[in-house]
Formats: sequence, structure tokens, C-alpha cells
Amino acid sequence: MPSKREVLDQLKRDELLAAVDQTGLEVRDRRVRSPLVEALAASRKAPLAEILGTLPRTRLKEICRALDLDDGGREKALLIERLAGPGRSHPSEALTPGPSPASGRGETNKNNEGQGEDARVRGAGPKIRSNGTTAPLGFEAKLWAAADALRNNMDAAEYKHVVLGLIFLKYISDAFEAKHAELEAQRAEGADPEDPDEYRAASIFWVPPEARWQHLKASAPQPTIGTLVDTAMAAIERDNPSLKSVLPKDFGRPGLDKQRLGQIINLVSDVALGGTADRAKDTLGRVYEYFLARFASAEGKSGGQFYTPSPVVRVLVEMLAPYKGRVYDPCCGSGGMFVSSEKFIEAHSGKLGDISIYGQESNYTTWRLAKMNLAIRGIDAQIAHGDTFHNDQHPDLKADYVLANPPFNDSDWRGELLKDDKRWVFGTPPAGNANYAWVQHFIHHLAPTGLAGFVLANGSMSSNQSGEGEIRKAIIEADLVDCMVALPGQLFYSTQIPVCLWFLARAKKNGRFRDRRGETLFLDARKLGAMVDRTHRELTDADLARIAGTYHAWRGDKDAGPYEDVPGFCKAATLDDIRKHGHVLTPGRYVGAEAAEADGEPFEEKMSRLAATLREQQAEAAKLDAAIAANLKELGYGG
Repeated sequence: MPSKREVLDQLKRDELLAAVDQTGLEVRDRRVRSPLVEALAASRKAPLAEILGTLPRTRLKEICRALDLDDGGREKALLIERLAGPGRSHPSEALTPGPSPASGRGETNKNNEGQGEDARVRGAGPKIRSNGTTAPLGFEAKLWAAADALRNNMDAAEYKHVVLGLIFLKYISDAFEAKHAELEAQRAEGADPEDPDEYRAASIFWVPPEARWQHLKASAPQPTIGTLVDTAMAAIERDNPSLKSVLPKDFGRPGLDKQRLGQIINLVSDVALGGTADRAKDTLGRVYEYFLARFASAEGKSGGQFYTPSPVVRVLVEMLAPYKGRVYDPCCGSGGMFVSSEKFIEAHSGKLGDISIYGQESNYTTWRLAKMNLAIRGIDAQIAHGDTFHNDQHPDLKADYVLANPPFNDSDWRGELLKDDKRWVFGTPPAGNANYAWVQHFIHHLAPTGLAGFVLANGSMSSNQSGEGEIRKAIIEADLVDCMVALPGQLFYSTQIPVCLWFLARAKKNGRFRDRRGETLFLDARKLGAMVDRTHRELTDADLARIAGTYHAWRGDKDAGPYEDVPGFCKAATLDDIRKHGHVLTPGRYVGAEAAEADGEPFEEKMSRLAATLREQQAEAAKLDAAIAANLKELGYGG
């Protein structure tokens, strides 16, 4: 069997970086492989099986072949065992929050409570180690590694609904059980633990007996477990109208391995999600968001249909700062914009009830993800299912904030059927590209003082095809463009092309900020961010603060400080400046080149030094030319 170091030597740099980040190790020089290998090899915090568990099966086979090991078999666990040693095939000893007081878990070792000792959990899934009641950093990654090991050959798009559906069911069951225990303790005072109204009054979903997690967990080894989960989902929808048609109900289908389904149930069973303490930490929210991101990565291009990377969402939310009012996303995916808006309000000590949320999503399965994503956080939202262009479910809405990431360059939006639509105030968008249909839809739904922030492909800033240039010109001349941000490439799972952010303001003089009429801010953030693996880049907290802080200073937010142009990064341009550039909104045209750092050496001294260096190099070149000529002459090739 190879040593841990020998196996680590086979990993690529981005795989080593992911393992270092997952385990929280400090490595001085992350640019080269050897310090990463050394740190992981020496650390007990980085079990080899756990590191290997994050890799796909095809990659594990490659490593086995490179080390002259047998690469046969379809089970990831078997491949990991060959590389890491017998008995270590479970890739994740996931650090998980301890049981909530009323979660009903009776299978963990009592020594576990408060002791931090290993508590081996019965069941077919990976062994879980409890670590008190606080989920440490990396908890989500460890849980993902365990869940992914059970995926086997199931397609990520299919597995997503299996895992996220079970996580949701576990959450509402935990929350129900916590409230049930509380009511049981108050039975002498007249409380009824089996009264659905007691739960609805506390904004907790009622879970009927056949849908409670303990019932499902007890039945996990049975071949009928798929049908039982479907029955549970249907019962919850029946008794909770807000979840009607939302939950997945195809766990009983023949193609789903019931043994693996039982193993996943056992895995999820050992994570407390819905107790009071866990809800306060947003444990389930963290797990759900992390899994959404990982599924988006696993699905590649199609993953972009339901997930916008968190840093991109945060830029939009931090810049718009939606403290109060109506927030609208007409292509809301899995609801990330709304979740981030709520987090922003909480972080800035606002009141969650101060915003109303409206959304629409055309993809049915994605709409279901959004409804579950918001439900687990207790976010009350009006999320409609349907085609936004052809069946606008919020026709009369005038929003204070529009936040959106519409499909890029959508050519299949059936625009030819909407040529005379009332939303096309600035020109009819081309049937072959929906970019400016989205822009005008956003404008149509803005309140008189509303702000919009959205993502579009870079081509939207300069395209003149099919009348797009004229539409953009009309929007600019209406003085609606408040800010343009060019982002770096490789931020999205669905596309590697660079994208931009548009910020529109219905009224640039509205009393909230300074009078910005006739001005637009351009930000070039293409050089920001850091690569997290070979194909994906992320914006750091410092990058987000710099972008949002610059915009806030420019528009005159209170306590944002003074604004000044920074060559190569930001420029406050006038409407006349934009006209001179042919109404093109590419930030690079306006911000100019980054100022070169002065080295403090006087010009005359620098020129004298450079001239002397040049003469020395010319003399050396002459010597080399003479030596080459002499060698050629010796060989009989003299001139």
C-alpha cells in the first residue's frame, strides 16, 4: 500500500489547494505543490480517505494506475480503500452539530454529549463524529464528501433532488420535533402536541405521523423506503398548502437504488438541522447553499440554470443595499438573490419584515428548489412558476429593487410573438437575443425611485446587432444607467466568458443619495479575484468591499467617504463622455490604464544607467558574434 505522501504526490495543485482549504491548514507558499503536500502529509486534520473522497471516481482510478494499483471496480469506497488502507473507505468523518435537544436521536453514545469523544452511529452510512453543538468551518464540505461517495453512478442533476429533498424533509421534521417536545412539556397547561395550529402559529410546518423522520429512519433498510418517502412528501404537501407541488415525489421509481437511498437517509439522520440552536446558526441553510454550489459545479453548464455564484450575488446585494421595500427577481433560479438580501439585512441590523419578496422562475424543477430554499429559512416570498416574458405573474408590480441573473444571450425566448409589447419602451428587442428584453422588463417593473442590479454577458455593453445599439442608446439618453462593472472571467459554473453588472436608477435625484444626473460610474474589476481551482475564480471579501465601497462613495452614501477616480479601476463619466464613445458602456474605455508606480529614480539618472547597460550588452553581443564567426571559419564556413 502506498504511503500518504506518495498518494498526495499524485494530486494536482488545485486538488491539494481544495484539501488545504477544507481542513483549514496554513501554508506559506500556495503557489507550488511541495509545501501543500508537506502540510497535508504531516497533518492529522487531513485524513487521506477524506481528501480522496472529494475526488470523482475517474480521478481515483487515474491515481490507482499511476501507483500501479488495481483500478477495477465501480465503487469509490473500494478505490479509496486501495489508496488509503483497509477500514478507511468512508471518505468523511463529517464533523456535525450535536443532536438538538428534541431531535429524538437515541443512537449516539451518551459520552458524546459535551465530551467531544467519538460517537459511532449505527446505520449503513459513513461514520459520523459529533463535535458538540457548533458546526465548524468545513462541516458542509465533509458532509458533501460523504453524500457524494454514495452517489455512485447517479447523474448529478438527478441526485441533487434526492439529497436536497431529504435534507429539507429532515429539517422540517427536526423543527417539528423540537416544537413537539416543547408542547409536550406544556400539556398540563392545555397544550396539544398533535394540534397542527400550534405549529402554524409558530411558523413551523406541521409534519403528519407518516412523514416524521424517525419513522423513515426506522424503515431505511426496507426495500419499500422509496415509496415511504414519496408518501411522506405527499402528506407534508397535503397538510401545508404553501408547499403544494414543491417537494420531489419520485423516490420510489425503479431506477433509484433503494439501498443507497437508505444509506443517504442514515447519513442525513446524523445531522441536527431544525432544532432551535441549529436554526439560529442557519445550519441547514449553510448545508443547502453549499450543496447547491457543488451540484452546480458537478453539472457544469446546466448548473448555471439554478445557481448564481455567491460572490456575484453578494456584489449585487452589497451595492444595491436593499434595506427596505419590494425586491423582485423575474428569473430567480434557486432563490439565491433573496437569501443574500435577507442575510444583508440581518448583517446590518435591519428588520427582515421590512422587505417583500417577489420572484418568478420558468423551470419547474428549479422553481421547486427556490421554494424549498426559501422555506428552510422562513422567508415569506411570492415565487411564481411560469415564463416571465409570455406569462408575467406580477404584471402590476413596481419594485424598489430588481436583482437578477437572466440567461445570457437567450435565442429561444420567442420574441417574435411580443413585437408590440408595452414593455419595449426603448425599442423592440431582437427575436434572436433576449438581453435587451430582460433589461426593459427590469425597467418596466421599477418603482419611480427604484434601483436595478443584474448580470449580463459583456457583449450587451457594446453590441450593435439587430438594433441593440439603438436600444442601449435610448436607455443611456434617458439617464437610467447608474453604474457599470466589468467582472473577471471564470466566475460562473455555466460559462467561462466574462460578464458585467448593470446598475440602473429610475431617478438619479431622489433625496436618498446625491444628485447624479448626467453621470455614470464605470468600474473595471477584471483583475480582481483569485483562482480557487483550475476553472473557477472567486471574488474575495476585500474585492467585494472595494467594489461596493467605491460605488457607495460615488453615489454619496452616508459614511461612505469621499470618491475619487482611480486610473485603471474606476471613472465617473458624463453623458457627453459616453456619447463620444458611441454609447458603448465597456468600463475599460473610460477608466484608462492603471498608473505605474514611480520608483523614485530621477529621469536623467535612469537614462544614463539604461544607456550604459545597453552599451555593455551591445559590446557583449559583438564578442559573441565574433566567437560564432570564428567557430564557423574553423568548420570551413568562413565568409
